[in-house]
Amino acid sequence: MKRIIIDEEFKALIPPLSEEERELLEGSIVADGCRDPLVLWGGILIDGHHRHEICTRLGIEFDTVEMSNLETRNDAMMWVIRNQLGRRNLSNYQRAELVLKLKPAIAEKAKENVAAGGGSGISGRQKSDNPIDTKNELAKASGLSHDTISKADFIGKNANEYTKKALRAGETSINREYSRIKRDTKRAEIIEQLDNIEAKEAKAIEGVYDVIVIDPPWPMKKIERDVTPNQVEFDYPTMSLEEIAKLEVPCADSCHVWLWTTHKFMPAALSLLDGWGMSYVCAFVWHKPGGFQPFGLPQYNSEFALYARSGTPTFIDTKAFPVCFNAPRGAHSEKPGEFYSMIERVTAGRRLDMFGRRKISGFDSWGKEA
Repeated sequence: MKRIIIDEEFKALIPPLSEEERELLEGSIVADGCRDPLVLWGGILIDGHHRHEICTRLGIEFDTVEMSNLETRNDAMMWVIRNQLGRRNLSNYQRAELVLKLKPAIAEKAKENVAAGGGSGISGRQKSDNPIDTKNELAKASGLSHDTISKADFIGKNANEYTKKALRAGETSINREYSRIKRDTKRAEIIEQLDNIEAKEAKAIEGVYDVIVIDPPWPMKKIERDVTPNQVEFDYPTMSLEEIAKLEVPCADSCHVWLWTTHKFMPAALSLLDGWGMSYVCAFVWHKPGGFQPFGLPQYNSEFALYARSGTPTFIDTKAFPVCFNAPRGAHSEKPGEFYSMIERVTAGRRLDMFGRRKISGFDSWGKEA
């Protein structure tokens, strides 16, 4: 039997078989023998690595054929990759991985052709003043779009082996993983930018924040249900709308802002945001178990945290991030911990709780009671 050289660089170009594919191939060889010859180039195996392993292990004879028309090692590598691209069972990611390995080989072949005076195309037929379009060559060879190949290249440089294995098995898609990795990368960049010690120290000196929750002491009175409609003062000091409007809200250049309000003060809250130079985006709704019911009106079993922006802040996570949420009630005017946990998860940077009723983990506090 002819001595066969296993070159690790060529072997690495061969996509692995799945367990099922390997079992089917081995069963076929055991039943019918190795029907197709192994392909060699100068004694180096360039096609049939899986068949060679099975036949060698089981002592089954095989034939070989020599590819004498491949002049250089680069020619042989290009042949291996193009031959593998002809396999029907490859996932799109495997095809992209193969064709990306073809990229340097195409570039090298172009140099060889130009040096030989035969043009710059991989077939040697193109003129040297009409250089090869690598993107088109890769797309043509793989049957994938330029965009898909580019995304696969990004994944190859940034994904872990678990993700790549799932892509090779066709268990996920290039587009899905590209979007996820881009999102995770962007989130990591935002966190690094906002959460690094230098950035926080600088903002501390300036007295500004990236995230602010404001729960102003609205000018309202407490209704005693037993003596309706008599009203009494709350146990904490309130402020007039004019006083609240004059507050200096310490926003960084880009800042997330949540302004808590009730049904009664909704119009005033929107006006406050406008006066503070913030852009209203949406309203978060806290659905409470029970609530205050004005005389002759429905029960107000909800409160609102109006979300607005100063500048162009970005959320680091938007999964499980609804504008409506359920949470139990605490002490009077105390906002739920679930809300603060959600805000801490989806934002980064310095956070401030203005007029907080208690100390909140992950937030600086500004207010008499906190």
